[in-house]
Amino acid sequence: MSVSVVLFTADLRLHDHPPLRAALEGRRQVVPLFVRDRAVAAAGFAVPNRLAFLADCLRDLDAGLRERGGHLVVRSGDAVEEVCRVAAEADADEVHTAADASAFAHRREGRLRRALEAEGRRLYVHDSVTTAVGPGQVTPGSSDHFAVFTPYFRQWSEQRLRDVLAAPRAVRVPPGVGSEDLPVRAGLTEVSPGLAEGGEEAARRRLTAWFRSGLAAYEDRHDDLAGDATSRLSPHLHFGTLSPVELVHRARRAGGPGAEAFVRQVAWRDFHRQVLAARPTAAHADYRTKHDRWRSERTAGDDIEAWREGRTGYPVVDAAMRQLRHEGWMHNRARLLTASFLAKTLYVDWRIGARHFLELLVDGDLANNQLNWQWVAGTGTDTRPNRVLNPLTQARRHDPEGAYVRRWVPELAGVPGAAVHEPWKLPEPDRARLGAYPERIVDLADGLARFKRARDRG
Repeated sequence: MSVSVVLFTADLRLHDHPPLRAALEGRRQVVPLFVRDRAVAAAGFAVPNRLAFLADCLRDLDAGLRERGGHLVVRSGDAVEEVCRVAAEADADEVHTAADASAFAHRREGRLRRALEAEGRRLYVHDSVTTAVGPGQVTPGSSDHFAVFTPYFRQWSEQRLRDVLAAPRAVRVPPGVGSEDLPVRAGLTEVSPGLAEGGEEAARRRLTAWFRSGLAAYEDRHDDLAGDATSRLSPHLHFGTLSPVELVHRARRAGGPGAEAFVRQVAWRDFHRQVLAARPTAAHADYRTKHDRWRSERTAGDDIEAWREGRTGYPVVDAAMRQLRHEGWMHNRARLLTASFLAKTLYVDWRIGARHFLELLVDGDLANNQLNWQWVAGTGTDTRPNRVLNPLTQARRHDPEGAYVRRWVPELAGVPGAAVHEPWKLPEPDRARLGAYPERIVDLADGLARFKRARDRG
């Protein structure tokens, strides 16, 4: 009987999985394979929060496969070498995997294709597995990618998405293919205490609950910091325990302003992937350089550390940074305002902030993280590169009663209402009761003036 290998990467699910469906055609036996690629660890992406979430995802995927008569094969090492080794052990004639946008993924795909072809095997790479619309599927007439979201979204919205595929009923794995033990979350250190549960089962529970009770109000409430009204599905999209194609189909069926706003966010995710696929250097270099003379760890070390620890003296910034450390996740509006504070108010190199986010975010996605940081820093796709998100304005608008701040900054729990956003204005006796809460590390006016002077010099 013919055998296929399915290499799972950022698509750790059974529902709506084109590579798995294709591999099973013709009643083939299939080796479901995940490789713990040592190159990922060497590049610094194997951080505790994502490793913990990944462990949940792999155990859940294995459980789903066992319910269907199969199991997951886990290997460690060089991904190309391990795929070829497994294909040889199973006498497989083809390998199926999902397309990805990063330069690393493209290099790995090229190496794998050449290695398999040298052994007489074929590699099939499937689009629209980790995206709704794949990179390069829509392009302007004058370029290989869209640099502005709005025209991209118009064409993206006109694309006919493929149908959603049901999970397979049975998966038959050939005997004799060895596997390592599944990783476990329990042995990992430095995992955020509030980290969410991973895996497709948890993802689908979250999806069902949020579509039932949160989607309709999303347009009105998605920036409400205290209301926590976003879907929190980003970790599941990052690890592929949910399909973006399925999300768009379901949201469009639900209809309404909330669903439309949610679909737009899925499109932003695809937009960043098509930018990164076309300009892979944007992962570490300015997409549109302004020749900024950013402050570095050497020149702004104390300010950077205060920002990382949530001790800037600006409560909404500190609340967001503490949420990040506790949950391995941060509200999207909070991501924007904390990034603006570092890059625009403190004039610190965006790469420093992007690296810190990737060290903690369970949904730490290279395309979204780096390009959103560049958008805020004014070096990316934003058509208003000098945009500054004032943290006080943001706090008053998106946390008007201060509930979000009081949730994450216990030193300020006793400060009522909007006064919590400007503790330096409290009467002296009240300020004395704030304990160790720090003074502001910078005056907003001074910080903005410094940013403008430095940019002008650049």
